[in-house]
Amino acid sequence: MNDPVLQLRDIAKTYNAGQAGEVAVLKGANLSLAAGEVVALVAPSGAGKSTLLHIAGLLDTPDTGDVLIKGEAAAGRSERRRTMIRRADLGFVYQFHHLLPEFTAEENIVLPQLANGVSASAAQARATELLVKVGVGHRADHRPGALSGGEQQRVAFCRALANSPSVLLADEPTGNLDPDTADQVFETLMQLAKDTGLAALIATHNLELAARMDRVVRLEHGELRGA
Repeated sequence: MNDPVLQLRDIAKTYNAGQAGEVAVLKGANLSLAAGEVVALVAPSGAGKSTLLHIAGLLDTPDTGDVLIKGEAAAGRSERRRTMIRRADLGFVYQFHHLLPEFTAEENIVLPQLANGVSASAAQARATELLVKVGVGHRADHRPGALSGGEQQRVAFCRALANSPSVLLADEPTGNLDPDTADQVFETLMQLAKDTGLAALIATHNLELAARMDRVVRLEHGELRGA
């Protein structure tokens, strides 16, 4: 296996649940993902999948443990440096696309590139390339409200990949789609991962889709099994 691009080392996270006291969501979770590897993250609702993804994506910090992105440890880094890592190396896709409704599909992909210092012409070229690759190039000038659910999620994938990240983190990316559309969007995601060589960690309740990924890890009692 290639050197891991994402590593979770002994990640622990506890939340205060009010009268219920403290709840340990993660208890020493460990995981390594290599470039080009697509891994399913499976767990019951409320087990901590979203928490794990937020920590892996440097959107939250663990109580103990560390996250390494391409060998760089996140622990102790300034928020500015963590933001730079997120922009350069991490892409995010959620169950609901969260596209900006006032902008076109193309503009939704251009904006994160501009925020990362890419020129407008290069950002537009990249957006066009990605939209064509996922089969919605002809919808580039449409706003999200004029797109189908599957088209919106494909645009969300393109936005996540706009800055050529090393790692894609997806939280139930097909959970809001009908089965046929979910299957098509999943195939698009798998092809993108293989074509670009990124590592992908995909939380899903869909065991059939999970079985088609390179590996399945299960979050059980705060620990990752099969990692």
